Amino acid sequence: MNLFEPQFVFVRHPRARRYVVRVADDGSVRVTIPRWGSKREAAAFAEQERAWIEKQQRRAEQERHRPKPPSLSPEVERDLRRRAKRELPARLLELAAEQGLAVTRVSVRNQRWRWGSCSRNGHICLNWRLIQMPDSVRDYVMIHELVHLKRMDHSPQFWKLVAQACPDFKAARAWLRRSPDPHVLRNNTYTAPGPPSDRGASA
Repeated sequence: MNLFEPQFVFVRHPRARRYVVRVADDGSVRVTIPRWGSKREAAAFAEQERAWIEKQQRRAEQERHRPKPPSLSPEVERDLRRRAKRELPARLLELAAEQGLAVTRVSVRNQRWRWGSCSRNGHICLNWRLIQMPDSVRDYVMIHELVHLKRMDHSPQFWKLVAQACPDFKAARAWLRRSPDPHVLRNNTYTAPGPPSDRGASA
């Protein structure tokens, strides 16, 4: 793959703290350049992540050819969102108490690219679509975010903590990967390692 083909778009963002590569649903690649960065370094970063980019593009191609189930009606979606705001924070706090962890704030949002996220100040955001998942998968996503209160990375130590809190997490991750729901979004963004970011970690 040639990094300077048209599907690669380099965008400078004044609020970005690191180089970020995102693969869109159509397979195109957007590379975000932080305020201190250069296009040359951004291209080098994308080249370094070539294998990851091609893997995400293959996933995107598979998703485009996968049959899509009917969209939710506005009434059904509204009811599900209400349930999510009522039930998801309560379950998250219950799991936090079991793990002896303190959450400062819980939000339920219509996140486009994430199932959840955790900031360094203990604010956890959850995707309302978690309400549609099997309980075991929903709990895994929540535990994943809760463990970020201990480790803001995805290191082997992080996954060891996840396994301790959720022994069946691999089955839950497999469910997420094979789900046919068009709203089940893959992790198609890669951020360069670097200094801690205020944006926290995500599932």
